[in-house]
Amino acid sequence: MTRHIILDPAISGMVPPHLCALGIMTKVPQPGRVKTRLTPPLAPEESAELNKCFLRDLAQSITEVCAQSSGRGVGVYTPQGEESAYEELLPADFFLIPQRGHDFGDRLVFATEDLLKVGFAAVCLINSDSPTVPASSFAEAAHELARPGDRIVLGPSDDGGYYLIGMARLHRRAFAEIDWSTERVFEQTMQRASEMGVEVHLLPTGFDVDDRATLHRLWRELVQAEAAGVAPHTAQYLQHLVERKGNALFEMK
Repeated sequence: MTRHIILDPAISGMVPPHLCALGIMTKVPQPGRVKTRLTPPLAPEESAELNKCFLRDLAQSITEVCAQSSGRGVGVYTPQGEESAYEELLPADFFLIPQRGHDFGDRLVFATEDLLKVGFAAVCLINSDSPTVPASSFAEAAHELARPGDRIVLGPSDDGGYYLIGMARLHRRAFAEIDWSTERVFEQTMQRASEMGVEVHLLPTGFDVDDRATLHRLWRELVQAEAAGVAPHTAQYLQHLVERKGNALFEMK
């Protein structure tokens, strides 16, 4: 059981009109199933807890946007049957919709398709690895997709991927022939948009936290530099780990 409304793509009009879905692509955060490239230096339980903090921070930023725009938060989750895991992670007004498809490209295509089917006017899909992306970037994406005309919104990551892709109509070609999980994802997506003749609006660049080097960067920016108000749940948990294990946990070797 879950308090969240679970969207069914077979039922149109499940959401109010004129909304932009701000959907977090998420896997249920369990030890050994998420953020495995952070183990080591973190233990599996610590990696899972950090992933929960990422989700809370992203949800907080999305909630801030939705209070001032036509956005609505959605957890685009896998696997089905474990919806209750999001009870304490996502606000009650977030929708849930299950992922489908095998590879990552399929999952993005189907998530976009399904969210448009239930009645969203536009869809932004957001990764769960970039807790420091500010709410202003999500607000900018929703604003751009509400304007007349057809466009794709991309939030580049400095590892060559992207943390957000948004569109108001499904452009399957944007997800085709992409070397997922490589430094070529953003460049190839831009090429697909060019081939289709679709305008691309770029958001400020962010970064994914998915290995020891980016964990070190996250620790440096949030804890060492004491970045006030940025990803507060993540910052608090990193500080907790520092108090338990010391700064050496996050230092590069």
